Amino acid sequence: MTSDRTRFDAGTRVAAAAVLGAGLALVAFRWAAGGGVADLGGWESGLRSVGRLTGLLGSVLLLAQVVGMARVPVLERAFGQDELARLHRLTGFTSFNLVIAHLVLITWGYAAGSVVGVPAAFWSLTTDYPGVLLAVAGTVCLVLSAVTSVKAARRKIRYESWHLLHLYAYLGVGLALPHQLWTGQEFLASPVITAVWWVVWGLVAAVVLWWRVGVPVWRNLRHRLRVVAVVPEGDRVYSVHLGGRALDRLPVQAGQFLGWRFLGRPGWTRGNPYSLSAAPTGRGLRITVKELGDNSGRTASLVPGTRVLFEGPFGRLTGRARSRRKVALVGAGVGITPLRALAEGLAYAPGEAVVLHRFTDRPLFAAEFDVLARERGLRVVPLGGRRRGPDSWLGEGGPPWDDVTALRALVPDIAEHDVYVCGPQDWAASVRRSAEAAGVPASRVHLENFRW
Repeated sequence: MTSDRTRFDAGTRVAAAAVLGAGLALVAFRWAAGGGVADLGGWESGLRSVGRLTGLLGSVLLLAQVVGMARVPVLERAFGQDELARLHRLTGFTSFNLVIAHLVLITWGYAAGSVVGVPAAFWSLTTDYPGVLLAVAGTVCLVLSAVTSVKAARRKIRYESWHLLHLYAYLGVGLALPHQLWTGQEFLASPVITAVWWVVWGLVAAVVLWWRVGVPVWRNLRHRLRVVAVVPEGDRVYSVHLGGRALDRLPVQAGQFLGWRFLGRPGWTRGNPYSLSAAPTGRGLRITVKELGDNSGRTASLVPGTRVLFEGPFGRLTGRARSRRKVALVGAGVGITPLRALAEGLAYAPGEAVVLHRFTDRPLFAAEFDVLARERGLRVVPLGGRRRGPDSWLGEGGPPWDDVTALRALVPDIAEHDVYVCGPQDWAASVRRSAEAAGVPASRVHLENFRW
């Protein structure tokens, strides 16, 4: 079932890597052509030269980082949110390290290679060179974003607070631009290079403004979503039914998630990502929320008629990633929500789709899965009980098999399936390992983690 869309997405991934590689190669070439290599012969000039190179490379990666999380549909469809988030983290920390190296090396070089002269050189650079003070402020913003993105710190910060702090990265990137153009050796020597750099930064800014501001504003004005009903589904789990205008024109698919803001309550300015828990129709949408944070904890108090702002849709946990007739949907807890939508929205014949549903006490959507089993031939395998270990995706009380043997027993032809997985990150990783060990190629294991 490999489709033209699958091949297009693969080509997009190759093209994105080529563009990034070309950008890094071009700035490195410009640095070398501008005397960067020759300057390595001296201690002071060498420090400044390597400082310039790290600054240029860091800038390219900062731009790539911003574009990667600008919600550009062609990238969303090609990579998916999980992979984009992983690349965002990789490029983010790499660019941050390069920016810090740039700051240290440049300052040390202007201090004539003397450590004791660094404070005076830093003061001189920030007060005498145009744009450098702005760049220092931008670096502080990047430090704030990077520190709060470390896993240990993220576990201690509410999602809403982390998301707000993370926006400082955009400010940091923007403040870095002027000092490069006003003081950078590579730009002062070439008006053409300066013009090209302005164009590149302008295009990146336009992409961010269009996809993060313009498109969401247009879609909200067009569809005018409101809460229709809130229905309890289980222990602190609620489904929110939404209605609006022209929903048949909203480009959303089963398996995707959107960022949601419910107006008229505290914290409405901070969006939360929730997946659709039913296949979208022209009549309405449904999301299902478990009370975990401040905003999700207010879900039960939503009243019909509440206005809803949204951003999206996002994610690649859809039929677009599918390459085989047979599909296995493996979900844990509230992670079953996008898989419930996929079980309804995907096309399959009786016996071609199976749901492995992990839960602790009570399964979500049990009655709805029963209906899909009767009407469409979906096979549903409930896997109850507490998780039997941190490295296992199975529950206690099951057969004493290892995870791979259990997966093969539950789905004997698992190697012939596309496997869709949604649940906590370490649990989903254990499912991936088992699926790959059971013969499923990595390209056919599609993940959607609970990720901040």
